Amino acid sequence: MHMTESPRPSGAQTTDQDPTSYPYDSTAYDRGAGAGGYPPPPPYAPDSAPTPGPAGRRRAKRPVALLAAVAIAAGAIGGGTATLIGQLNGGSAQATGSTGTVQGTTVSQSSKRTVAGVAEAVSPAIVEIGATSSAGKSTGSGVVITEDGEIVTNNHVISGAQQIEVTLSTGRTYTADVMGTDPDKDLALIKLRGASGLKTATLGDSSQVKVGDEVVAIGSPEGLTGTVTSGIISALDRDVTIAKDDSGSSGQGRGGQGGGREWPFEFGGQQFNGDTGEQTTTYKALQTDASLNPGNSGGALINMDGEIIGINSAMYSPSSSAAGSGSAAGSVGLGFAIPVNTLKADLDTLRAGNNS
Repeated sequence: MHMTESPRPSGAQTTDQDPTSYPYDSTAYDRGAGAGGYPPPPPYAPDSAPTPGPAGRRRAKRPVALLAAVAIAAGAIGGGTATLIGQLNGGSAQATGSTGTVQGTTVSQSSKRTVAGVAEAVSPAIVEIGATSSAGKSTGSGVVITEDGEIVTNNHVISGAQQIEVTLSTGRTYTADVMGTDPDKDLALIKLRGASGLKTATLGDSSQVKVGDEVVAIGSPEGLTGTVTSGIISALDRDVTIAKDDSGSSGQGRGGQGGGREWPFEFGGQQFNGDTGEQTTTYKALQTDASLNPGNSGGALINMDGEIIGINSAMYSPSSSAAGSGSAAGSVGLGFAIPVNTLKADLDTLRAGNNS
């Protein structure tokens, strides 16, 4: 078949928007006249032959009309694609801005899933806790969970404290009171006096944590407020046994200013960092290789969406476990954290002070 121009696609209809007129007789240009609805092959019937003059010249504009129609169709499809992408991203193509936050997290869109982004977002909700008792002054960490100053920490950080002083990331200092403690889970809840409008942390879901997940730890090791370290989840459901009280030894987080041993604990049938004593409790812990040091106790273990997944509670220090050694050692990649779901299940009890 000899064709001088691209035919109209099968099934296409002329519309009021198609400015091109065709000089064919309606009978000859019948949809059934040729295969697929195209015009019959030449020679054309006399009454359907192209006519010279302006009408004939107008036929040259037909590709332009077709291109315009394609452009309009492409625009419509493109709009539909943008709408679809918007729906996949949360229902609207404008669902998040360049400086907005990812829904359900505290990490900005531009910094999502980076250590820097997590640190920037969560650090304001991590505090340093100074606990003064008859044995001296110890240093630990805590996590702000309400705007009016409820702070979660380890029981061993504030056990036996006569006075508790809390320093925010801004440097502002508050006095705190104990609301409730749970020695069996090594958890405690304290409340700042006269605080309001504080930055709070988002509690995540530790049941979703997997081995190999990246994590960030924030705390005050050796009194260095707001120290950030990172690593991965090394193992789940580790049975960690700790002392219910200080048992005369300095706790992890108690070597920051007062010296002495880190908080003693048992794992795998062995004792680390000193004797745990007779009064002990065992809990299922998250194991991490994120660096934890004395003073990290009570601080946060955070996923890459900026959610708290654990409360750091114990670390292995090789030198302090050696006989006769009183020096503190750095992290060797064996740290443990209380799963945040344990904390969430215990919050009402802590607020009621039933286990104090």
